[in-house]
Amino acid sequence: MAADVNVRLMHVDQNPEIRAFYTDLAQRFESSHPGVKVEIQYLENEAYKKKLTTLLQSPDRPNILYSWGGGVMREQVKAGVLEDISAPMSAGGWKERFLPAGVQAYTLDNKIYGVPFQLSQVGFFYNKDLFAKAGVEAQGIKTWDDLLGAVKKFQAAGITPIIAGGGDKWPLHFYWSHLAIRVGGKPAFDAALRGEGKGFAGETFVRAGELFKQLADLKPFQPGFLGTTFPQSSGQFGDGKGAMVLMLNGMLGSMKANSADKIGIPDDKLGWMPFPTVAGGKGDPTDTLGGLNGWIVTKGSPKEAVEFLRFFSEAQNQRIAAEKGLYLPAIKGTNDAIKRPVLRLLVENVSNAKYHQVYYDQMLGASVGAVVNDISADLAAGRIKPADAAAAVQQAWKLAN
Repeated sequence: MAADVNVRLMHVDQNPEIRAFYTDLAQRFESSHPGVKVEIQYLENEAYKKKLTTLLQSPDRPNILYSWGGGVMREQVKAGVLEDISAPMSAGGWKERFLPAGVQAYTLDNKIYGVPFQLSQVGFFYNKDLFAKAGVEAQGIKTWDDLLGAVKKFQAAGITPIIAGGGDKWPLHFYWSHLAIRVGGKPAFDAALRGEGKGFAGETFVRAGELFKQLADLKPFQPGFLGTTFPQSSGQFGDGKGAMVLMLNGMLGSMKANSADKIGIPDDKLGWMPFPTVAGGKGDPTDTLGGLNGWIVTKGSPKEAVEFLRFFSEAQNQRIAAEKGLYLPAIKGTNDAIKRPVLRLLVENVSNAKYHQVYYDQMLGASVGAVVNDISADLAAGRIKPADAAAAVQQAWKLAN
């Protein structure tokens, strides 16, 4: 092993427990690889996204970067800034450690550019005490109309129905994209990608906006939601200031870090439910929205960067993350280690999914994703018509492709 090799990794998570987990992994890797130093740096989610292009262009760029895959990764491959890691991933059965969907998410033109490590799924986390106070049964929220009815019940009880981090915009795109999944399913999304018919300006995506407008017209979100960041919204939910939050499972760590007591809602008071179905929708009710996050290796990095990721992705290491409830590993042999009840619900739900859609704002690439997030915030604020929102996404997709 070469002496004095520095491997720099850039991550976005602010959870102190995750940081401790990474520090432990780095130290254990270093102890078995003399002369290698693993340096882990952290940036807040939005700051990281804004700096990512600059980071990749820098000659002093990190060796390992957090990735959402999708269109952003496609652009990075096209720019020639990522390392093709197909050979090491195919050696020694490393590739077989992962869920097939995870490897596929980081494969482009039959070349592997990333190491998947976590699944995420979007659903409604809810406060059981506030549901009981308003007389709302979570099990009774099966359809979109059920959700709208629940919102009215919360309001009648003087409870803010939904917390949202509208300042970051992407938390609001979970509504529009989820509704499109329920209305049109995978066939509608795939047809839009191929440019068939009206593409993203078609009926499925207009209808998604119309349904989202039904919710927005009820004014279900907390005061000032359009200026509230994701971390702030997680803290507000954890402080009991609203009944529900539509968010990926990463919200749990953010809630703990940002709530006033640094705990948030305890597990026995915390529930989870999948996004409701839509009357007449063509999407399968089991369809899920979420992510397949991974690590990408930048061009010219030392081989020790890949060796660290091989060590990182060993099942015994990822079982630690599963047991602690830090995230949901995209690695075989870890699901049974998940102890946290609310995460068990998530895993069971996504395991039943026939179709797991990667977030639209990631899947469609940075420029189109930004428009998806913009129109979602505008729909929530009542600033745009559903047909105009869908047309804006289609226009952006045409310009980008």
